[in-house]
Amino acid sequence: MNGDAQITEGSLGKFLGAISRGTIHHDTRVVNFGDRLFYWATQAVALSVIIIALLLVGELVRGSWEAIQRFGLKFLVGTTWDPVARVFGTLPTIIGTLVKAFIALLFAVPISIGSAMFITFYVPKWLRPMISYPIELLAGIPSIVFGLWGLFVMVPVIRTVQIWLKANFGWFFLFNGPAVYGVGVLSGGVILAIMIIPIIAAISRDILLTVPRSQIEGMLALGGTKWEAIWKVALPYSRIGLVGAVVLGLGRAIGETMAVTMVGGNSFELIHSLFDPVHSMASQIASEFTEATYSLYVSSLIYVGLVLFGITIVISLCAQILIWRLSKGKVAVFE
Repeated sequence: MNGDAQITEGSLGKFLGAISRGTIHHDTRVVNFGDRLFYWATQAVALSVIIIALLLVGELVRGSWEAIQRFGLKFLVGTTWDPVARVFGTLPTIIGTLVKAFIALLFAVPISIGSAMFITFYVPKWLRPMISYPIELLAGIPSIVFGLWGLFVMVPVIRTVQIWLKANFGWFFLFNGPAVYGVGVLSGGVILAIMIIPIIAAISRDILLTVPRSQIEGMLALGGTKWEAIWKVALPYSRIGLVGAVVLGLGRAIGETMAVTMVGGNSFELIHSLFDPVHSMASQIASEFTEATYSLYVSSLIYVGLVLFGITIVISLCAQILIWRLSKGKVAVFE
């Protein structure tokens, strides 16, 4: 045994000596070259995303430069969109985009996270794929299909709801539109909610499945109910991921085009109630870009796209700050 130990120590000494003399320098360089190549490749991929984003911003600025020089920041607060008079402002579409996205979140977040909690904690494991698959399938349906369904199926239902709301709650300004058409802010918000529910629900389910089962069982062992285990353990544990899921859904809602174009009403006016027809920024670009007949018109539409890109960046930054604050202040779930 001692002889084996001596041989081993001698072999180790020879190996270290070879390293110091540089006789195995070639093999080390091969290993280091592979590591460096992988590092450079991943670094290039990461930088390419930033470069693409900068190129996108640069192209938007270049295309909208004529409108920027003509209108400046007044473009953001202007309420007139008149291609004949060559006067452009985009405040109504900004408000319409944000209001419809906010309405969509009001409907979608409780339904999505509630569905994810039900699938994760109440549905038997063998039944989960049968319920999860239709939700994931809805997330892949093209927006034009949602738009057609919304126009022919949802809008008549919304019109009936609007008539009832106006008859019973018309004293409230949100339910006191000048006319009830069925298309408008409420319809746009509802169709967006239907479109983002599958996205938020599918991501939230996967996040909730990562909650350690031992923590849930520990809460139950302490005498808590299943609802208390979900509320005090699962949701705090996964809150950062759930915020990310909501932000992804919000991004889809803000950038949606065809479905909102078909049920939103496409009116360039400041909204005063949930029944008013309204344009969103994406739907305005889609519906008017082919009709732009002179350079300032095209530049103004690209300027709208630049503003939409900026709103998306601001929302993403706010979400990152919120996630950072949640992760920084994260404490143990049993407190």
